[in-house]
Amino acid sequence: MTNGQYQEAVDWLFVQAPNYQIDGLKAYKPGLDNITKLCDFFGNPQEKIQCIHIGGTNGKGSSSNMLASVLQEAGYKVGLYNSPHLIDFTERIKVNGKNCDKDFVFNFIRKLKTLPEDILPSFFEFTTIMAFEYFYQQEVDFAIIEVGLGGRLDSTNIITPLVAAITNVQLDHQNVLGDTIEQIAAEKAGIIKPSVPVISGDENDSVKNIIIQKAAVENAPFINATAISTSLVSDLKGNYQQKNIRVVLALIEQLRKLNVSVSDENVEKGLLHVHQNTGFIGRWFEFSKDPLTICDTGHNQAGLEYVFSQLNSIDRHKHVILGFVNDKKIDEVMTLLPENSEFYFAKPSIHRGRHPEDYENLLQEAKISYKIFNSVQEAYLSAKERCTNEEMIFIGGSNFVVGEFLEKNLEFSE
Repeated sequence: MTNGQYQEAVDWLFVQAPNYQIDGLKAYKPGLDNITKLCDFFGNPQEKIQCIHIGGTNGKGSSSNMLASVLQEAGYKVGLYNSPHLIDFTERIKVNGKNCDKDFVFNFIRKLKTLPEDILPSFFEFTTIMAFEYFYQQEVDFAIIEVGLGGRLDSTNIITPLVAAITNVQLDHQNVLGDTIEQIAAEKAGIIKPSVPVISGDENDSVKNIIIQKAAVENAPFINATAISTSLVSDLKGNYQQKNIRVVLALIEQLRKLNVSVSDENVEKGLLHVHQNTGFIGRWFEFSKDPLTICDTGHNQAGLEYVFSQLNSIDRHKHVILGFVNDKKIDEVMTLLPENSEFYFAKPSIHRGRHPEDYENLLQEAKISYKIFNSVQEAYLSAKERCTNEEMIFIGGSNFVVGEFLEKNLEFSE
């Protein structure tokens, strides 16, 4: 198989199956009918692996990668399923930090082309069964599965995990999950299974109560991660990571109760070596020191609040590059923008990318210093030219903005 053949196969996958990240709501196929048929077709590999399920609005990716790193330090072979990818499709499916083998992806897509006509999966359903099968073939000890969107109707919800976690619940994807925090919490709580321990990392009492009630219905032990006190830190930077660390510690404690051997040293080292062990990037990722350049994929209101708050705590003039997709409520973002900054707004180079000219009236009303660019790279090069080593650059607003930036520049970073 050549790189060209691999890329052709992945391109086919994108074309055949609508992708929520690219196509938006029309690609969203709620319910477990398709994934059930898919798993049956491939012999139900998800039933032959030990899974850990991680849902929530923000922090799923960080928490799942931290946990993977800890389990790897303990000597286990760990599968990790995250979405979306930033640069290459194979980032979605990893074993011990190594991206899924391209030959496997190529051959699996060939099998997908032979599916019966009554199975019409979404892109995410395709990738979910691909992850299950890869982890089964690789004989992983544990497969950490990140929820795609929501929980109750998400295709990952076909698994029965050893333990589940809901990191937090915030307003996001309201057009799919509901208009209120409570409605969204009920959807997220849909991953709770009978007798399977569930960990909650949310400090909001109304969210916590919904999770507690669902856990009671399912006779599932409820663990409140916010009650954990710890001084442990991670190499994943960002003040918000402290909340995710507590969720990971609660997950490890439940795994220990299942006789999974993990030492305190494994935990400490695992949290400190997440980048090295899993290759995870994108959350408060330091791209360079001179000038200080930070990327963060936080994109909903709560995520941006955390990120911009941390930016405000840095006493430097900031060059902030932002881009958004079509369903983003730009007016909400405008109220959160960091201080002491000049802004570079760019269109992400995907179908759903929104051109800043479409919301320039909001930029003008915000009375900020800004420029508009047709691409993320143009915005970055402009910011880099203007930025001194005493100042800093920030890139964010969307997974696609960060992915586009890293794809163009990562090989040149120091």
